[in-house]
Amino acid sequence: MMAKRPISYAVLRGEVVETDLIEFGGRGGDITFLAPDPHKIADRIPLASPRLMEDMYSVPFEGILDYLAELGPRLELSKNPYMQEALEYSYDTAPSTKPIVDAFYHDLPFMFDKERIRKMVDFNIGIDHLEGWVEQQLNGCTVGIRAYGSRQLHIVAGNGPVLGALTIIRGAVTRGDMIIKVPSNDPFTTGAIARTMVDMAPDHPITKHLAVAYWRGGDEALESKIYQPHNIEKICAWGGFASVKHVTKYIQPGIELISLDPKRSASIIGKEALESPETMTEVGSRIAADFAPGNQVACSSSRLVYVMCGTEDEDIEKLKQLGQATYDAMIDLPEVISTKPKRYDPDLKRQVDTLRLTDDFYTVIGGKDGEGAILISHTSDRVEFWEYLGDRTINIIPVDTLDEVLDVVDAYTQTVGVWPDNLWDVVRHKGALHGGQRFVELGYGFNGAGLVGPQDGIEPMRRIVKWIVSEKPLADKVPLWGDTAKDVKMLA
Repeated sequence: MMAKRPISYAVLRGEVVETDLIEFGGRGGDITFLAPDPHKIADRIPLASPRLMEDMYSVPFEGILDYLAELGPRLELSKNPYMQEALEYSYDTAPSTKPIVDAFYHDLPFMFDKERIRKMVDFNIGIDHLEGWVEQQLNGCTVGIRAYGSRQLHIVAGNGPVLGALTIIRGAVTRGDMIIKVPSNDPFTTGAIARTMVDMAPDHPITKHLAVAYWRGGDEALESKIYQPHNIEKICAWGGFASVKHVTKYIQPGIELISLDPKRSASIIGKEALESPETMTEVGSRIAADFAPGNQVACSSSRLVYVMCGTEDEDIEKLKQLGQATYDAMIDLPEVISTKPKRYDPDLKRQVDTLRLTDDFYTVIGGKDGEGAILISHTSDRVEFWEYLGDRTINIIPVDTLDEVLDVVDAYTQTVGVWPDNLWDVVRHKGALHGGQRFVELGYGFNGAGLVGPQDGIEPMRRIVKWIVSEKPLADKVPLWGDTAKDVKMLA
């Protein structure tokens, strides 16, 4: 009996498509999978007309929450064969290891908690703006503002199965029409969620306004057909520099790009971290909790750790102890949070091994078995290959002042972990001026509120809606006709 071939199903507006299958290669070459020929379904991917979005406004916001709250429990692995199948195939395509992928799938239904979503939406947009016109009197007029759903294309990153679920939630609560291009390193999860939606409510407007499909990025014949202003108004693109850069070629008047481009993250720590063995143990645990979860594939994973301890010999000796405490904490993390990487980057391994030969300038802790490594700089210089740190590998760098750290914070810096608390106000303020976009207490980069607010310095949820304004003059508003017209001041 032949083994079943993995299929990345297209799910187009309430219909599961599994015909005209052709073969694609997964990321890393470990697996091939089948998917419907995108050229044969290209006409069915976009919404035929914006007038067809009217049905989304027949569903009150509470009704949208009810839909999502019903969907969440249906995604539980024990109950859902689509999710079970997607999980099985995802072991080969995901950048993370089996225990971590299992944990992602286990936790995914909890993202659909009704109250969690309600608070997220109210915090980001304001439910009143989604439910109707929010009006006030301003400059002689009654001015109303309402957030309308847009026709959206989402190019989703594949470094975590949760991103497809998050995209569906964001699109649904904003009454958007969603096209989701699934990534080659996670081609199964979002389709499994969409198939569940079809089983649950095939004719519901939210189901009807979701199109999930895979196509190879860079298929210009296909993309130039879909990426047109008469099909879509917003493109929300996650991913690496090359993929985001590629999307920009399709941007034209009528299409807005919401770019969640590649980021890196860091930690800024005061000299208090080295005051005692107990403190080093605590801070080491906090550092490990900020770089090792998910095996460091997320933008929010710390890669550079700056400690304001000075660079004298005794400072470096203590820094080595902190590095050892960090390594020990990394090894002790539960496997549902972090494991030995799936395959340690051979180029990174070569660079780390070379670093071992320069022990006057660097100390390397661990890494010989590809489990991850702590690289201790003996000067205030970061390692030359710092941009390629991954697979549970960080560089701990001693500095004398905060200004030395801020010099390397820029627009590519997403999350900054801060410790102790006396650094919080100054790092948050000065770091934001330099380009930092998210500040957390050290150790809580992955254990905080979640993606409930602004992200990467922008507000994706506010930007995927269209902000529409209406104006009506008050009774005493002077018109641009009659004897008093010459006295009217027309101001922008």
